[in-house]
Amino acid sequence: MGVHTAYIGAGSNIGDKLLNCKNGISALTNTQNAVEKAWSRFYKTEPVDYKNQDWFINVVVKVETTLAPFELLKTLKSIERGAGRVDGSIRFGPRVLDLDIILYDDLVTNSSKLIVPHPRMHKRRFVLRPICDIDPTIVHPVLKKEMQALLDVLDKNEQRIVEYRCDY
Repeated sequence: MGVHTAYIGAGSNIGDKLLNCKNGISALTNTQNAVEKAWSRFYKTEPVDYKNQDWFINVVVKVETTLAPFELLKTLKSIERGAGRVDGSIRFGPRVLDLDIILYDDLVTNSSKLIVPHPRMHKRRFVLRPICDIDPTIVHPVLKKEMQALLDVLDKNEQRIVEYRCDY
């Protein structure tokens, strides 16, 4: 049982979005199986794919965890359900809490239940901008490009994102 580095994305666009994100990460670290190492800034972000919904609050947190990837996923899904998220809603639609494994060490896995690195992360400003807050030199384990380089090629007129000022 080693210690692994994971980057977890948290997002919410229902209720107290900021508190939902903070509570989701706290619930993970309260399991004693993950320790937060760094937080990005919080961002207010335009919805992607399903546009007819409120903007999100998003953050990425770097954690050290003793959980294996599928155990971490199971924990995150349990936290989402505990926050009131229900399965079967609109794909990419409104949600109380969304917790995603963005990166897990240099792991590359593709199963029906878990894909790491996150399969759309390189297309998502709301993922790349926060990761770059933490470390823009992280290399995508499949694309072999730094996060900042991936962010720089996104269309600046799409996926609007604004820093959300708050006290942690």
